[in-house]
Amino acid sequence: MARLNKELTQEQVAKAMDWSLSKMNRIEKAKTNISTNDLKVLLPLYGIIDKERTDELVALARGARQPGWWSPYSEFAPPRLLELIDYESASAAISQFETMFVPGILQTDEYASAILQAFYDEKPTAERVTALLELRTKRRDLVSSENAPEFSFVLDESVIHRVVGSPAITGRQFMYLVDVAKRPNVTIQIVPFTAGLHPGMTNPFEVVQFADTPEENIVFLEGPRDDSIVDNAEEVRDHLESFGRIAALSLSPSASVDLLRQAAGEML
Repeated sequence: MARLNKELTQEQVAKAMDWSLSKMNRIEKAKTNISTNDLKVLLPLYGIIDKERTDELVALARGARQPGWWSPYSEFAPPRLLELIDYESASAAISQFETMFVPGILQTDEYASAILQAFYDEKPTAERVTALLELRTKRRDLVSSENAPEFSFVLDESVIHRVVGSPAITGRQFMYLVDVAKRPNVTIQIVPFTAGLHPGMTNPFEVVQFADTPEENIVFLEGPRDDSIVDNAEEVRDHLESFGRIAALSLSPSASVDLLRQAAGEML
């Protein structure tokens, strides 16, 4: 391999290319494509400067590159969200804790529309709302796709008391959760107010895990101003352990579904 011939570590290359280490791992293991622009910068780093060889490799990269289905939404969606969707599409397991709303990947169109209208812009254009709703709908398909990841969701109890859009919209959203929880790859739990203080009270987060390659795992952190994706192994591990502690304080999956059904019944 060219990198090894130059005695470069993955960390050195990732830093030089301004990539995350996880992205570096995924490119080398052919789990994600490299853009032709990135390749043109990478090749001199690896000592490949011959024009004929460079053109050949760039042509191969261009021919092999198949943009993800989410690429057309780059004009409308935050870059970090699209990066997260890229990670999710190749993951083996996803563990997500939410404090305020139903997780985006589980949101119905009308529930998502109410959130988009309230938070993305003061006056979002119809084009943007439509595009973002399409993005969320397609992202939601991952839950029921072939070889879908194992999904574990923990929601703070406040989620089921918060009306989004209208009581009817919120009630239908909760019934959707009841239905999706029947899938063998989906677990939904509610951490009740009676659980008291717990590690997830500050911010929502999502841990994305990859089969047999824990060094590639990432954590997606939602922030008030900007979201971030972290691939530091220790931080990812800490969040995964926190998720386990929150889940242990939560109602059982069956009791959680009963609570969602009850909340939906009160709103519909």
